[in-house]
Amino acid sequence: MRVALFLTCVNDTLYPDTGRAVVRLLGRLGVDVDFPLAQTCCGQAHYNTGYRHATEPLARHYAEVFGEYDAIVTPSGSCAAMVRELYPRLGERARAEGRGEELAGLVAPVVPKTYELTEFLVDVLGVTDVGAVYPHKVTYHPTCHGLRSLGLGDRPRRLLEAVRGLELVELPGADECCGFGGTFAVKNAGVSAAMGADKVRNAESTGAEVLCAADNSCLMHLGGTMSRAGSVVRPVHIAEILASTEEEPAR
Repeated sequence: MRVALFLTCVNDTLYPDTGRAVVRLLGRLGVDVDFPLAQTCCGQAHYNTGYRHATEPLARHYAEVFGEYDAIVTPSGSCAAMVRELYPRLGERARAEGRGEELAGLVAPVVPKTYELTEFLVDVLGVTDVGAVYPHKVTYHPTCHGLRSLGLGDRPRRLLEAVRGLELVELPGADECCGFGGTFAVKNAGVSAAMGADKVRNAESTGAEVLCAADNSCLMHLGGTMSRAGSVVRPVHIAEILASTEEEPAR
């Protein structure tokens, strides 16, 4: 199976250690991972801001870069949802506007091959115990795209529950949005900040050392809120927890 890592813009720019963690984790499980250097943005920010036509070249490029792979794995629920849920809509709208079948035909093969990391581990590799060791108290925030668009369900929790030394505690209001929402945080800054503060208070109430999620964009928002509030809770991507071992521990 030829597997490619789609790192995403946010991770490439701000959280490269998450990408390294994915490669270490999958390598430990016997999966060789390619990193196509031609990859760029999936177009999520453009699409969500209303620039649908400007998103189409990015969708086309994604399909061209990743089309030859058997699976495309990304440590971002929101970017996986962009490909799976919204790329088909781009193709359908182009067709409806009389601009042909080309886009729909090009993106169709990559849509079902794009997996969020925990989906790939549980559904494709069939594992929940990845051999991780992480002796910390952790609470898990199921981000909106993972929860509602991808339907990740209990996959991340099952993976975390199998980590040696990890104590998983329930997050109050777990299914509530953290307030990031990409451009929502810019356009509705006050509401976004209040939602983030609520999420952080809930995380602190658990006594956890770590707030874990499967999307660094949400963790970036919450991490900023934690930093300003002087919180003792740390944001950590689930990939970094799952990649952690006794020999190479994550913080």
